[in-house]
Amino acid sequence: MAPSNKPRKPLVADKRYSKPAKPAAKKAVKRKAKPKAAPKKQAGLFGWLKRLIKWALWTIWSFIWRTGAVITLLIVGSASYYAATLPDMEQLVDGRARGSVTMSDRDGRTFAWRGDQFGGMVTATTVSAHLKNAVVATEDKRFYRHVGVSPRGIASAVRINLREGRGPLSGNGGSTITQQTAKLLCLGVPFDPNKWKSETAYEADCRRTTLWRKVKEAVFALGMEIKYTKDDILTVYLNRAYLGAGSRGFEAAAQRYFSKSAAMVNPAEAAMLAGLLKAPSTLAPTNNLQRSQDRANLVIGLMEQQKYLTPIEASLARATPAELSQAAKRKSGGYFADWVMDSGPEFFTRSTTEDVIIRTTLDQRMQTAAEEALQYIFEEKVREGSKAQAAIVVMSADGAVRAMVGGRATNGTGAFNRATQAKRQAGSTFKPFVYATALDRGYTPEDVVLDEPLCIDIPGSGEWCPKNYAKEFKGQVTLTEAFKDSLNIPAVRISEGLGRERVREIAQGFGIQSDLAAGPALALGASESTLIEMTGAYAGILNGGSSVTPYGLIELRVLGDDTPLMTQTGGIEDRVISREAAQQLTWMMYQTVEAGTGRRARIEGREIAGKTGTTQAARDAWFIGFSGDYVAGVWMGYDDNTPLSGVTGSGLPAEIWHETMRRILEDLPAVPLPMQPSGGAPWSNPPRGSELNRTIPQQPSSQNSDGFEATAENILIDVLRGLLGGN
Repeated sequence: MAPSNKPRKPLVADKRYSKPAKPAAKKAVKRKAKPKAAPKKQAGLFGWLKRLIKWALWTIWSFIWRTGAVITLLIVGSASYYAATLPDMEQLVDGRARGSVTMSDRDGRTFAWRGDQFGGMVTATTVSAHLKNAVVATEDKRFYRHVGVSPRGIASAVRINLREGRGPLSGNGGSTITQQTAKLLCLGVPFDPNKWKSETAYEADCRRTTLWRKVKEAVFALGMEIKYTKDDILTVYLNRAYLGAGSRGFEAAAQRYFSKSAAMVNPAEAAMLAGLLKAPSTLAPTNNLQRSQDRANLVIGLMEQQKYLTPIEASLARATPAELSQAAKRKSGGYFADWVMDSGPEFFTRSTTEDVIIRTTLDQRMQTAAEEALQYIFEEKVREGSKAQAAIVVMSADGAVRAMVGGRATNGTGAFNRATQAKRQAGSTFKPFVYATALDRGYTPEDVVLDEPLCIDIPGSGEWCPKNYAKEFKGQVTLTEAFKDSLNIPAVRISEGLGRERVREIAQGFGIQSDLAAGPALALGASESTLIEMTGAYAGILNGGSSVTPYGLIELRVLGDDTPLMTQTGGIEDRVISREAAQQLTWMMYQTVEAGTGRRARIEGREIAGKTGTTQAARDAWFIGFSGDYVAGVWMGYDDNTPLSGVTGSGLPAEIWHETMRRILEDLPAVPLPMQPSGGAPWSNPPRGSELNRTIPQQPSSQNSDGFEATAENILIDVLRGLLGGN
């Protein structure tokens, strides 16, 4: 078939694969352009101000974000630096520059603390959960949620301070626990004794509140948050916070107030401890238990609000408030503790860098007896408002001090101790050393001496004529009669006849270290001495004639070390007079209490020996005596040397002595006195009228038998010191 020249229809395949034909282009229609609106011209001054404001805002914004960026970099850099330089947490828990001293009595019971106590390291995980919760609830309830600084807390504190009329940084600080820890660490600055006079001054400097200080504190806190975990920070805080009564850290405070570990405290005790953080010294339960309990109730309320305690647990804690332990309740022994601190080696007491444990000679039962006796006499027999003072010392025959009262105020520390620091004229309590001199040279209690008018010619000063307290003379009397009635003239005759130097040697041998008078008034107690010195000398008479050194320290060791660094078992030293002379003198002193000036010191069913003493115008009144067990001394007077009104040694001092020793001996078996009237077997109650064997030399001289010259100047000084009083 011949091909056709007609155009063929496109096949389906052609339609499928061929490109579609382009539609015919539409003819573009030209649009007439709208004329541009001319820019509006701003009014001259208004436009300039608007542009100026825009520029100022841009400049301020640029400054703010650039400054903020710089400050942020500085804060991050500083915090990172602190984090890099901070030591391990364990090195921060005990920041004390000095150690502490803990004192226990003769039975091992703690009664006094000196310095800041550190009870040992505790951690946030080892303390009682109640204690941890109480601290967080009270001090920083968002502690586990912030980064060391709480802007909300700071804003709230500033608002409260302004509302209460204080400065924005005064009062509430809004500090987190981390910031408080930073302050306790003094921002990492250690104590330097060359810069600060004391730790107190150092801590006061660390507590300064200024804007710059708060900024540094916040940055340091951020560094701590980078370096440590939250529990690490809380651990440092729990160990370094001061909680009153010398307690540094919660372990020390729990031991101090409750005699238990911080791991064992209950909710009420935990609340009391946490409450102390606000004002440790003011709120310390040893100062005011009720105030401390009231504060604890507020803490219990916070713990309940923050779901740390259920309502039932909170009610129970309020119903059974925390109470002090028996050890914490004891406030006695403050004067004794101060004396031990002063008499011990300074590098282990006041200047110690270690925690030291000292076991002492104190008997707390006797200490309480002495304090109660003094209080009883002043309440019952001294006029109200009297400023008179008194002191008491009780010791064993070897010089171990069992009780000490240095004044009427028995609480507190650091007070003037009249038992150890006040030097007062001894009066007739010095006379036993005069009679001891005679007895040791062979005279007996039955020998006689004249009680007749006596004048001593002092070249350049005229005559010195001592008088008896009763202004009368008894003629020939035995040594015992002269002693028990405290006659002055016989004492002067004995001293002058045997030699003042011998009397002085005996007194010094018994431990009287104070300067002794040079003139004849030596025999009448012209010299000044302390109560503990005089009481120690009488202990030498009780123990049979050997000197003693009063002591209070038995054992000293460092905490954690079982080996003592110092020990002492007794203070008996050299023999001063023979045992026979000491027993004869004891018998004469026994007669003084039974039938002489010391009758008010008698205790029914007990043998008591003692001697009264009163200086002229009753500026000082004494009674010192002993039973077979203990020797005790009492002094009474005014600190400013004002004369006592109607008081002699045979009066109130003897009564204080009686009340003290009656309480001390109450439950003890009676121990007889080691005494005898003359050579031979000891007698408890020898017959009267013994034969007089010899006579004491009667004629005194201005120069004694040892060649000691009594100068007019020395004698005149003695006379002017007015020590011619009796009793």
